Amino acid sequence: MSFLEMLDVLNEGLINKGETPVEFDHDCREGICGSCSLQINGEPHGPDRMVTSCQLHMRSFKDGDTIVVEPFRAKAFPVIKDLIVDRSAFDRIQQAGGYVSVNTSGNTLDANAILINKQDADSAFAAAACIGCGACVAACKNASAMLFTSAKVSQFALLPQGQIEAATRVENMVRQMDLEGFGNCTNTGACEIECPKGISLENIARMNREFISANIKG
Repeated sequence: MSFLEMLDVLNEGLINKGETPVEFDHDCREGICGSCSLQINGEPHGPDRMVTSCQLHMRSFKDGDTIVVEPFRAKAFPVIKDLIVDRSAFDRIQQAGGYVSVNTSGNTLDANAILINKQDADSAFAAAACIGCGACVAACKNASAMLFTSAKVSQFALLPQGQIEAATRVENMVRQMDLEGFGNCTNTGACEIECPKGISLENIARMNREFISANIKG
């Protein structure tokens, strides 16, 4: 069974005993929503790579193993109860600049008619694969959200549709990231290693370039 199915079995047993079940977050159980964020034996989403907690299976452990399950630990992710943390800080970072302005009045140009270099399109798509689970924050010793924020910046910065707000986007999102209490990048690469979607560190470098460019332009 999957790790979350194991927690379901655990809770069913607790409920049958009249005890309080363990609270944990989940939704799609298909590795898409990012809500099943758990620290398992000291690693975000457990020992396997490129999987979320709901995609982790109990065959990854040995019979009789003691498994330590904790919530993600970060100042910007306050614990709500048991294994559930409040990751709304990510929502506020996206709201600060993770969007594009499109004029829908009159004869608008169809998006598919805009030619985009395939390499840029592939890189933007790879950045957009970020599910906002927070594993990058949990893996970082400074609880940095640089990988998440840079992925949300890159998915627009690489496309012509995202150029209108390019300068204000990166400034506003970085400012909000700092306001939320996330730490600075440690340059250790733990975030990329633990990311279930393999978001590249190249996005952080791109965000830094975008930020410097925005500041130079004033």
